[in-house]
Amino acid sequence: MTTQKDKPKISLIIVAYNEEKYIGDCLDYAIKNSQGKLHEIIVVDNVCTDNTKAEALKRPNVRVVREERKGMVRARQKGYMEAEGDILAYIDADTRMPEGWVHRVEKEFEKNTKLASISGPYRYHDGTLLQKIILNIIWWIFAPIAYRIAGYALLGGNFAIKKEVLDKMNGFDTNIEFYGEDTDIARRASKFGEVAFKIDFYIYSSSRRFGSEGLLKTNIKYAMNFISEVLIKRPVNKEYKDIR
Repeated sequence: MTTQKDKPKISLIIVAYNEEKYIGDCLDYAIKNSQGKLHEIIVVDNVCTDNTKAEALKRPNVRVVREERKGMVRARQKGYMEAEGDILAYIDADTRMPEGWVHRVEKEFEKNTKLASISGPYRYHDGTLLQKIILNIIWWIFAPIAYRIAGYALLGGNFAIKKEVLDKMNGFDTNIEFYGEDTDIARRASKFGEVAFKIDFYIYSSSRRFGSEGLLKTNIKYAMNFISEVLIKRPVNKEYKDIR
């Protein structure tokens, strides 16, 4: 009989830049719904100028590390370098982990030894009904099609990956500022195992990122960078402006 001690250690890593409004809820959901299955929770303070660190440290057993180089991918790399786990799970600071999420990670890696990474879509805990309908259509129809065509897909705010795979990849490509970074991870990880995208492996997220540019423009931008990363191994858009 396999005990919790025999299972791979899972490190949860949350990258944060000025997320004091969201990080508390994110951590509360993660702590409650992981049911003690996490080896550690690491919040990467990516040059925050607000109270993100203080809010994070109000929660038990949360470690905050600082990455002085601005940029999400560089912060992901910092989390990878700091983590002790066998499996590294990454979620965004404005997400809410559903019950059973960590258990699902355990089970997927247990039943498939060739699995390098598992990822899935967002569901949205805010926004209008119309926004939710449109976004769910995009995730349920277009994301699986893209996954089947490319053979890999990954959402940066909702994935888990074996640390040994990241070791073989030499970690994250810190030359990428933002767009295309998750597809870059998926493509490189697929050389060392299966990169699974499962539509029922979801996490709840804020829809705030669609506020400034709108649903259509934002999704077109993400799609263009996915295609560009698959075909020519680099993103179309080089710069990214943080959404608050």
